Amino acid sequence: MLENLSPDTLPRLLRRTTVSALLVGAVGFVVALFIAPPLGALGVAAGLGLAIVNLRFLDRQVAKVETNGEQSTKAVRRQLGGRTISRLALMTAIVLVGFVISPPLGIGIVAGLVLYQIVFVANVFRVVATQGGTE
Repeated sequence: MLENLSPDTLPRLLRRTTVSALLVGAVGFVVALFIAPPLGALGVAAGLGLAIVNLRFLDRQVAKVETNGEQSTKAVRRQLGGRTISRLALMTAIVLVGFVISPPLGIGIVAGLVLYQIVFVANVFRVVATQGGTE
């Protein structure tokens, strides 16, 4: 679906997603302060930060793979898959440690990660819909 978009669309999409996530995160932080313990609000901010850092690492990782020249699809998948699993394992460990430290902190981190994914999907949907959708 995204391969049909113009080349300059993806950087704008990622930038828009980051800005939107920061705005939604600020609102989520304030809401969490009112309805949850303060560590829950801190967790929301930490989860959004983790998601943004994850996206930046993914962006750099894909850029490195593309600059390595011609590679087989299997080699590219293996390279991306291993690093992706490492990043996801690290994020899972951070969530579990946060939950062990304080359950509201761990739940807040997960909520921040979920908020980011919702914002990302909404932005992708918006870009695809404005550029003619899928055929």
